[in-house]
Amino acid sequence: MAAYTRIQKWLKSALIFTVFVNIYWCYGHEIVLDDDIFKASPSKNVVNVGIAKPRRFLLYDVNPGEGFNLRRDVYMRMSNLVKKLREKQEWILVLPPWGRIYHWKSPNLDQYRLPWSLFFNIESLNQHVPVIEFTDYLKEIGKPEIEEVYTLQRYAEGWTNGKFEEKYDERECIDRPAYNAKEGGRFKGWFWGYDDVYALNFKCLSVQGFASILAPMLWESTTARSVFLDRAEEILHDNYGGTEFWEARRSMRFAQHLIDIGNDFRKKHLKSTDEKDKTVMKENWQDQKPEKGTAKGGPYLAVHLRRQDFARNKRKEAPSIENAAQQINKIMKDRKLKTVFLATDAHKSEIDDLKNQVEGKVVQFKPSKTIHHQYKDGGVAIIDQWIAAHARYFIGTCVSTFSFRIQDERQILGFDPNTTYNCFCGDKDLDPKCEQPTKWDIMY
Repeated sequence: MAAYTRIQKWLKSALIFTVFVNIYWCYGHEIVLDDDIFKASPSKNVVNVGIAKPRRFLLYDVNPGEGFNLRRDVYMRMSNLVKKLREKQEWILVLPPWGRIYHWKSPNLDQYRLPWSLFFNIESLNQHVPVIEFTDYLKEIGKPEIEEVYTLQRYAEGWTNGKFEEKYDERECIDRPAYNAKEGGRFKGWFWGYDDVYALNFKCLSVQGFASILAPMLWESTTARSVFLDRAEEILHDNYGGTEFWEARRSMRFAQHLIDIGNDFRKKHLKSTDEKDKTVMKENWQDQKPEKGTAKGGPYLAVHLRRQDFARNKRKEAPSIENAAQQINKIMKDRKLKTVFLATDAHKSEIDDLKNQVEGKVVQFKPSKTIHHQYKDGGVAIIDQWIAAHARYFIGTCVSTFSFRIQDERQILGFDPNTTYNCFCGDKDLDPKCEQPTKWDIMY
């Protein structure tokens, strides 16, 4: 009983002491409700208590005809727009589901409504700007709704007096609108195949300039919590090749399951490992800053030979099979390499023809049915890019975004630009000069 009494006295004393401390603290401090909890206080005795504001969401999409690697480039523009928007408000980038891409032609594969996590490391993307999958956006909003949709378009009259200036204006739609008002005034459209999703408002916006030109509109001209920019390829990188460009690009690490498949193939078929090739990656992309030329690469030549639409429409950039084989043989002789890793969309007959003319072993990544079904055509393409990025020497196809992304990856890994920025020369009668790609340095 005595022990119980002592505990009661101790609790009473502790309570009196706590009340006394709080009264003393409040006497000398002013409590202020403030919209910006992070701004400097007018006095060291003022404590700002922030009022929670709802997060805002930026959604986007591109022309349905654009390929996988151009869409990756548009992501970089949008992520840096969100980075700009976050200077004043809490914006989140919503990742558009993958699907309906021209080059994904494998039959019997369900290739739409695909999440970004299938192809990319979401945690890595979030280290640049906050991103969420579209399905997570729907869960947070609690209904299949987008408040405002803007279809971006060019100016019908082009540049005024031939002068480029940054501007945007709400205009009549130049092309037939992709969104139409249905019963109840809600606008329906493709929305990545989610049939129940609708928009409350829709407008066409003529725009000319860099991505950040839209920041004032999104800050001040609309109070919508969710804004969707369709045809986002209409706006340009703010600082192409600059620090923020490379931060966005460096954050776009592939999903680990695809990297693991690529690494296993390198080890088994190309005698290539990160340790031997000096291509070990830091866990955090922000710490990955190798000196130029430190990566050695595996003992093979990587080739990206674009055919099909390029062979038909871009004959200047696409050499004949015979010409391509001659260029491959020369590089192999100069570099003392005996193995070629080939990434191509060529038909089997062309591949067989090339293999017969190349003076060395030609290797391709051919996924099992399980891998192909699980990771789709996009995952297989990424595995091809990953393997090509680790070669001792790379040659690609001029103006192909597939080749561009391999070149980016090699820069990030620390390869010598001279072993990276190379592309096939077209047949001499069509391409006598054979200009090589511009070499880009990473800006940290």
